Amino acid sequence: MQQLSKRRLSALFVTAFLPVTAFASECSSVRFAEVGWTDITVTTALASEVLEALGYEPRVDTVSVPIAYAGIRNNDFDVFLGNWMPSMASISDPYIERGEVERLVANLEGAKYTLAVPQYVYDAGVTSVNDLAEHADQFEQRIHGIEAGNDGNELIEQMIDDNAYGLGDWQVVDSSEAGMLAELRARVPNETWMVFLGWEPHPMNSNFEMAYLSDADDYFGPNLGGATVYTNTRAGFVESCPNVGELLNNMTFTLEMENQLMSAIMDEGVEPREAARTYLNDNPEILDAWLEGVTTREGEEALPVVKAAL
Repeated sequence: MQQLSKRRLSALFVTAFLPVTAFASECSSVRFAEVGWTDITVTTALASEVLEALGYEPRVDTVSVPIAYAGIRNNDFDVFLGNWMPSMASISDPYIERGEVERLVANLEGAKYTLAVPQYVYDAGVTSVNDLAEHADQFEQRIHGIEAGNDGNELIEQMIDDNAYGLGDWQVVDSSEAGMLAELRARVPNETWMVFLGWEPHPMNSNFEMAYLSDADDYFGPNLGGATVYTNTRAGFVESCPNVGELLNNMTFTLEMENQLMSAIMDEGVEPREAARTYLNDNPEILDAWLEGVTTREGEEALPVVKAAL
């Protein structure tokens, strides 16, 4: 028998006494950045349910969009499911171009994201962003956004800084998704005017009679801010955790799916993970595509294990 070198012998000795889990330790937990938007809450809950059933420990922290990307760069987070493009390009692209964040699959197509008004305002003649300045007093020269630092608020700030559409004297009202919609809900009964950030998927589209404003293409993009949402990971995550990477590349969502789950959370008060679990139990065929080529953390066939766990 050929004699082993001391280096190889040492490596074999160390390997023999390492616990099996040591090789998977980096992938034992999956850390999600979540930004407080209900659509991303939904997709993160769905991913967490599946990952937990596979034997992983999902961890979720809610932060602002800028902190999410800084955290991915700094290895504080592994995954972010809410890269709305093109509106988020100014925040996400520098990290991606530097190789600090990787953009994986498009997990949702057909979304939109731009300025909106209640239907009664639209019916009164405000159908375009070019109509806003003419009615500055009725809008109190304010555009209602969500949390400070998110991409939508920054686009509005840029519009104001550029004096685009005559909005140079206007201001953004920083709030939150819930706060903005509470303000809208309070104004609708009296038909008080308001312009705000609107997007789909979201139950706001069925809970309120509302309309999207045209002609903001230079800031929100064409087709009423037509958007594609991407899955992002920290650099090297898919290579170090290929099984989780396979799942993330398989996981795509639909507008109908997200609207239904968001309504359960926002309108019925169902906890996100419970809503996700119920949806997957009611629609198990989704798992066939999501789990193709995926195993449990221990290497077992994923589909029967996940279905049994749910």
